[in-house]
Amino acid sequence: MAKPLTDQDKRKQISVRGLAGVENVADLKTNFNRHLHFTLVKDRNVATKRDYYFALANTVRDYLVGRWIRTQQHYYEKDPKRVYYLSLEFYMGRTLQNTMVNLALENACDEATYQLGLDMEELQDIEEDAGLGNGGLGRLAACFLDSMASLGLAAYGYGIRYEFGIFNQKIVNGWQVEEADDWLRYGNPWEKARPEYMRPVHFYGRVEHTADGVKWVDTQVVLALPYDTPVPGYRNNIVNTMRLWSAKAPCDFNLKDFNVGGYIQAVLDRNLAENISRVLYPNDNFFEGKELRLKQEYFVVAATLQDIIRRFKASKFGSTEFVRLDLSTLPDKVAIQLNDTHPAMAIPELMRILVDMEKLSWEKAWDIVVRTCAYTNHTVLPEALERWPIDLFQNLLPRHLEIIYEINRRHLERITKLYPGDLDRLRRMSLIEEGDVKKINMAHLCIVGSHAVNGVARIHSEIIKNTVFKDFYETDPQKFQNKTNGITPRRWLVMCNPGLAEVIAERIGEDYIRDLDQLKQLLEFVDDDSFIRDVAKIKQENKMKFAAYLEEHYNVKINPNSMFDVHVKRIHEYKRQLLNCLHIITLYNRIKKEPNKSWTPRTIMIGGKAAPGYHTAKMIIKLITSIGDIVNNDPVVGDRLKVIFLENYRVTLAEKVIPASDLSEQISTAGTEASGTGNMKFMLNGALTIGTMDGANVEMAEEAGEENLFIFGMRVEDVEALDKKGYDAVSYYNRIPELKQAMDQISGDTFSPGQPDLFKDLVNMLMHHDRFKVFADYEDYIKCQEKVSALYKNPKEWTKMVIHNIAGCGKFSSDRTISQYAREIWGMEPSLEKIAAPDDPR
Repeated sequence: MAKPLTDQDKRKQISVRGLAGVENVADLKTNFNRHLHFTLVKDRNVATKRDYYFALANTVRDYLVGRWIRTQQHYYEKDPKRVYYLSLEFYMGRTLQNTMVNLALENACDEATYQLGLDMEELQDIEEDAGLGNGGLGRLAACFLDSMASLGLAAYGYGIRYEFGIFNQKIVNGWQVEEADDWLRYGNPWEKARPEYMRPVHFYGRVEHTADGVKWVDTQVVLALPYDTPVPGYRNNIVNTMRLWSAKAPCDFNLKDFNVGGYIQAVLDRNLAENISRVLYPNDNFFEGKELRLKQEYFVVAATLQDIIRRFKASKFGSTEFVRLDLSTLPDKVAIQLNDTHPAMAIPELMRILVDMEKLSWEKAWDIVVRTCAYTNHTVLPEALERWPIDLFQNLLPRHLEIIYEINRRHLERITKLYPGDLDRLRRMSLIEEGDVKKINMAHLCIVGSHAVNGVARIHSEIIKNTVFKDFYETDPQKFQNKTNGITPRRWLVMCNPGLAEVIAERIGEDYIRDLDQLKQLLEFVDDDSFIRDVAKIKQENKMKFAAYLEEHYNVKINPNSMFDVHVKRIHEYKRQLLNCLHIITLYNRIKKEPNKSWTPRTIMIGGKAAPGYHTAKMIIKLITSIGDIVNNDPVVGDRLKVIFLENYRVTLAEKVIPASDLSEQISTAGTEASGTGNMKFMLNGALTIGTMDGANVEMAEEAGEENLFIFGMRVEDVEALDKKGYDAVSYYNRIPELKQAMDQISGDTFSPGQPDLFKDLVNMLMHHDRFKVFADYEDYIKCQEKVSALYKNPKEWTKMVIHNIAGCGKFSSDRTISQYAREIWGMEPSLEKIAAPDDPR
């Protein structure tokens, strides 16, 4: 067994992350001590670990601030087109290490803290994750910000500064328990409040149509206070801004109409306004039509658009005197990207500003809106599509309802001209869905109000055109595009897997970090014994490090020579954690049946959060933990099979488990996962994929060669054919003995001793109401897993396949994705040019 890493070994792994900058050590130490003494310790003689973390964070931030100011000056002088990425979620994770990587400060900081007698990894562990997102959509937004800065685009991320992000997950007796994520408890060294840019946002009230135009009056006002976080590009001295809005009650909130004695209550009621930015809705791929959620969506849009227009009017060649008054050039200078339908209100809000406030004609205003806005669709699941009840709008945003009705009237007029007499099509394409409750279809609003609509993987973009938005595609085919998702190689390789980043750099140089396509050069080393050895050695070191982490935090001992089979993502029926469970049970039964056979040892790790109101997802977690209890304590099985539920899966845990994984589970039903980005992170970090032909898996198989992935199961057309024929789960249950045995064990008390009915809801769902057809793919999945086990016994061939996968990762950089957005949607040109650092003469 390989010997454990010493501290010295760990410190040696950093070289590719910034050889430059070691000369900064003395400066860093001086600044660190200054921050420690003057800003933190003040009246205390003894510093805590947290004090040291804040001192280090503030020291690193000093290097950002000069570049941040210079970048903004650079934009004001050049007056480039600016892109505004509107998202209700930004799943950023931690900032310290990422900033050090992008500024090439990591070696110097490591050396400085070492000389000060501190351990940099320990300090990094004190930072709270900024968990302002649920999963894929929010993490994608974070990767995009990194790429936009690294490609020199004048870009701004706009969202909400939730006081409480995604909940912390505790597992108690096998059940998920949620705890509030009080991530701001100790302060956040990376943000800067900007009260000078506070903006009013209006709700409720009524609409008056006067001779002077339309007025929205008697509204309730909430103030939006911006907090700015710097977003550094990779070693190009560019630092962009993520601006998150926090809700504040105005001073006179509810005070002007309080009765005698009502003063205390009026002040307490300020919380009602400030609740808007209190908490992130913890739903992934599920729409919850609550008034507070609609308030959040409008709040971020209304504040952001005021900011966009203020900046547009003020910035002309850096001149403060010159003010742009003609808004007809807005689309030449501003691109607004809507990350899913959550910020869809940007469309009617921009119309309201242009028509009611700027007094433009409807036609002129609409032309500006459509040319400025673009929409990214992230899901085809019907329960995820936003449909807001009309009466909610009528009460909360009466003027916007009128505007949406007018947009719809003109839209349907156009459809009537194009398709005379086709009433069915009018009904399907309307922005207003008739039914028991009239609703606004936000996806339809986004499509009509945007000049570009994109899916996030090729197969997903085709599904959008052929099914969900077929009518819209037939009407405006030129609007529809594909932009396959990507991940930033800075965080997801250089930062989280420095050993692998270094081994690659030794073979092909460091430039691949900003041009991931260069990984193709690794194909020359597929048969190179020393490279094969190096890649395998790094994987083994990562596995040992993660095994030590699990032992320390979860109190479980695992065999680091077993295959690490990892399935981490939100818990959802469509992601089919249940199919994985059936494989675990089948494997368990086989080992019990033939204990003397030579089995490939596996440690199966499943992690992810279930939305608090999603009963089935919570039952799935209980099933996984219950299977683990039985399997892990069975002496016949020993360490040939272990099942671990990874508690509180989040960005920081992903950065630890992904580099240590051998097998990546991407097993959604074909046609349900829009893209996936976890699949790309595993591929880049040297795990092999077992997956269906769904989302970006299709393109991964294309880039690495389908023979280098373990592809199984139905394709989209097979799923459609099965839907037509009718899916009958019971027939599979009756036909496949191992499946029947596994299901009988779940419905009996094998995994729930003394509680035979514990999993009856899951059993009933799988047998009679399974939209995601778990049984239909069971047989093929089990066969495919046998191939995985067989190959794992041949480490050299396994590692060669790994190298093919890493070499095929070039396409899955978010730099490529953002370059395509920039050129094909925003009309901007990315640049790898480096701007002058603050201490360089310009």
